[in-house]
Amino acid sequence: MSAPVTLPVNPAAREDAAVRAFRAHLLAERNASALTAEGYEQDIAQFAGAVWGVDAAHPFDWGAATVDDARRFLMQFAMDGARPTTTRRKLASLRSFYKFLAREQLVAANPFVGLRGPKLPKPLPKVLSVQEIDRFVRAPLEDLRHRRAQKLPTTPADEYIRLRDAAVFETLYSTGCRISEITPLVWSQIDFGTGGVIVTGKGSKQRLCILGKPALKALRAVREKAAAIWPDGGAEQTSLFLNERGRPLTPRDIERRMKVWLAAADLPTDLTPHKLRHSFATHLLDAGADLRSVQEMLGHASLATTQIYTHVSIERLKDEYMKAHPRAE
Repeated sequence: MSAPVTLPVNPAAREDAAVRAFRAHLLAERNASALTAEGYEQDIAQFAGAVWGVDAAHPFDWGAATVDDARRFLMQFAMDGARPTTTRRKLASLRSFYKFLAREQLVAANPFVGLRGPKLPKPLPKVLSVQEIDRFVRAPLEDLRHRRAQKLPTTPADEYIRLRDAAVFETLYSTGCRISEITPLVWSQIDFGTGGVIVTGKGSKQRLCILGKPALKALRAVREKAAAIWPDGGAEQTSLFLNERGRPLTPRDIERRMKVWLAAADLPTDLTPHKLRHSFATHLLDAGADLRSVQEMLGHASLATTQIYTHVSIERLKDEYMKAHPRAE
C-alpha cells in the first residue's frame, strides 16, 4: 500500500489567471470533463505550493520555475511513496500546463518537457494452475464422452472437432508454443518416435519443442479421424489442425474455440491461448526446471524475457505462504 503524499497545496493557485485560462482550455478545446480539469488544478496547486509555498498569493511567476524545481517536485512523490502512476500523472499535468503557457507566450520554456516519469512495473502474466489446465484440456473429450453416453446425434465432423480441439490445447501446453507457431505445422514435422517437433518462431528462428505423451496421444487420435474424413487428411504434408471444410485452422479459429471450452470448464472466457504458454513456463519453473532450458523451449532471445516467469513462481509461493503460515501477517 502506498504511503500518503504530503506535498503542500497552494489554494490561491486555482484563482491564478493562467490556471483559470488553462481550465477553460481543457473544458472548451480539449473537451475534458470537470473532474479531469479538477485533477489538473490539484496537481498545479501542489506544484505552486512546492515552489512558492502554501501562503503565496497569485499571480504566480510561472516562468521563474526551473527544471530543478520540476525535478524536485516529481522526486518528492517518489520519496513519499507515491505509486509510479501518480507521479507520471503529475508530470503529464504540469507538462500540459506549461505547454499551454508556452503556446500563449506566458513562459519562455517548459521545465517539465525533458523529464521522464518512473517506469511502470510490468504486470505479471496470468497463468492457470495445473488442475485448471487439466480440466480445460479435458473439456472437449469430456463433451464427446457425454454425447456418446447420452447417445446424442454425433457426426464424424463433430467427433473430429472435439478431438482436434483437445489436440490443439494439448500441443500448445506441451510445447509452450505460440498459436502462430503451431498452425503452419504439417504431419511430416511431428516425430512420433522421439516426441519432438521443430517449429519456426519469431525472426524465422527454428527451435526444438517437446511433445509429451498426452499430446502425442491426442495428435494420433486427430490424425486418424482426419484420415477417415478426408482422403488426404492424415497425409504427410497436410496441416495438423483442420476446420470443418478440411482447410488449415487459423489462429483466430483457435481463439474462438478456446472460449467455448473455457466456458465448459468453468474458467474465465477472457483467457487467451497465450496463457497456455505462460502456464507452460511457470509450471516448468515451479517444478525446478533450469531457467536457460525454459528460455530455449520458449524461443526467447533474451534470458531477461524468461525471468518474468520466476517472479510468477515466487508470487505463487508467496500466496501459498500467506494462506498457510501462522505468522504470515
